[in-house]
Amino acid sequence: MDNSAGITASLQGRYASALFELAQDLGVVSAVEADLEALGAAIAESDDLSALIRNPQISRDAAGRAVEGVAGVLGLGDVTRKFLGVLAAGRRLSALPDILRAFAAIAAAARGEVTAQVTSAHPLSDDQLAALSGKLAAREGKAIKLKTSVDPELLGGLVVRIGSQQIDSSIRTRLNSLAQKMRG
Repeated sequence: MDNSAGITASLQGRYASALFELAQDLGVVSAVEADLEALGAAIAESDDLSALIRNPQISRDAAGRAVEGVAGVLGLGDVTRKFLGVLAAGRRLSALPDILRAFAAIAAAARGEVTAQVTSAHPLSDDQLAALSGKLAAREGKAIKLKTSVDPELLGGLVVRIGSQQIDSSIRTRLNSLAQKMRG
């Protein structure tokens, strides 16, 4: 598997790469990826969980018990549970959000897929998402996975990020450009 040097060079990337390789060997990449997405959503939604993984004063045992409890509530699989235990024992839970992102990038690259972050002023319909996905797939020459968010401050249009590239067709940006041109 070809990992980008940027991902695997970091500590988080090495953890994510090791987890991916283990999941691949066991044939559970999709299950682990789903577990990690659920875990990422839980971290984003729960201030308590977010504080837990970032608190250096929590002992290894207490952190291990806490993540085991979270894994039970979320219904995470055995591989993901054991991985969280390893992170807790190594005092690496604070790196978990970065590990989740790195794992998603590695898994997407292995599938030949590119993730596009799409921000729109209003929620997009299924038809709009399908059309956008098709256009981006044609442009990139790879399968596209869309991650959408809504930012009403855009006023209209879209901002699409694929890797380090950004396509900004938002009305806010157009108005700002027009204002700059009018100022001279």
